[in-house]
Amino acid sequence: MSFIQKLKKLNLPDDAMVTLTYEDGCDVVHYNETHIDTAISETSVIEEFASVVSNSRLKATNRWTGEILSHMRDEGYLDDYERGSFAFEEYIADTIRENFYDVELIDHTTEQYDHKRGFTTLTAEIQVPVKNLIEESPFISGWTVSVETEDGKLSFEV
Repeated sequence: MSFIQKLKKLNLPDDAMVTLTYEDGCDVVHYNETHIDTAISETSVIEEFASVVSNSRLKATNRWTGEILSHMRDEGYLDDYERGSFAFEEYIADTIRENFYDVELIDHTTEQYDHKRGFTTLTAEIQVPVKNLIEESPFISGWTVSVETEDGKLSFEV
């Protein structure tokens, strides 16, 4: 059963919000302050995030900025995009990579094993109205889908 079918079976109100979370990490050397850049280049978090948020009909939001594409547009991050070209998803990913610390759309944590080595995790979290998610049925894999129900929070992997 697909995650869309699971969501439909819950009979949630159209305005219910679904939280999508994608997390990945890698071993890093943190003493030279390159650990986040290493995680950006060695994980697929930014690409997965861009894949979801580039679909404007989903109306993807996050708790800090509101609607993500509107925020990026308002902050000038989409000014150089040539509207109508077919590389929007890639453009979003490149923009986030180049402005990672300024856009503040993806969280990072580092577990330090010792004074040199550790593990850095990048986490993307997006909220999408359930109605939009069901209508658009995006292909996503590796995400955790969470939704509040009458019986509490329901989470499952896709």
